[in-house]
Amino acid sequence: MNRDDPRHAADVRRIGALIIGDEILSGKRQDKHLVKLIGMLSSRGLRLTWARYVGDDHELLVDALEQSFSSADAVFCFGGIGATPDDMTRQATAQALGRPLLLHPEAARLIAQRCADMAAEGKGSADMTTPENRQRLKMGEFPEGAAIIPNSFNRIPGFNVEDHWFVPGFPVMAWPMVEWVLDNHYRHLFHRGEQIDRSLLVYETAESVVTPLLEAIESAFAGIKVYSLPSVGENGERRHIELGVKGVGDVVEEAYLSLRHGIIDLGSDFDEV
Repeated sequence: MNRDDPRHAADVRRIGALIIGDEILSGKRQDKHLVKLIGMLSSRGLRLTWARYVGDDHELLVDALEQSFSSADAVFCFGGIGATPDDMTRQATAQALGRPLLLHPEAARLIAQRCADMAAEGKGSADMTTPENRQRLKMGEFPEGAAIIPNSFNRIPGFNVEDHWFVPGFPVMAWPMVEWVLDNHYRHLFHRGEQIDRSLLVYETAESVVTPLLEAIESAFAGIKVYSLPSVGENGERRHIELGVKGVGDVVEEAYLSLRHGIIDLGSDFDEV
């Protein structure tokens, strides 16, 4: 099956994020996409597996995209799809796939509509032969075989190719586009095999003391992952460790009870989260 076929989404095992832009790495702007994407996924019973930040560097972008295209992951890519010199995502994507950039006919139509809307507001020309509008049309040049992602904010679309979903860096545009992708292409995955997380806070106990217990639980319960999040006691809190188990199905509760009993056996003071 061609990975561009939406039915390929059924095969996706992991979801990743690629957040692009020098302005994020320099600190000129703070990234808001990561937390928002995690929330959008979580509300649908999905979870983010990995995330990567990349600046406006063509070679680094090509390398990052080649790696993610080689996987079966669904990847949400934020930023760099405009038409200024520092926008390199479309070009890097085409190179990573070994495909030419082509003006997408539906994207061209939508961009022309946007230019007409702006002209009606006295903010430009509807003539698509002007230098300004010809430059705007470059935003509709996508790798061969790409499909568009509708943009309800200003019509200028994003694009999809090989389970990668490319949206602008502006949250007001990007977030509704990501929600459209999730609701139209991954709805069949919502709340299917949803991950369960159970944890407790263990006080005044060293990680070295609880590590054997965590190792035993992960070995005893198939599909379970354990975790340990220590705190040194900031803001007047007691020094503690959040210990937890996560996975899918009834085995999570079994593993959690084993963890709880193990902490009782150690004699540690704890609270359930």
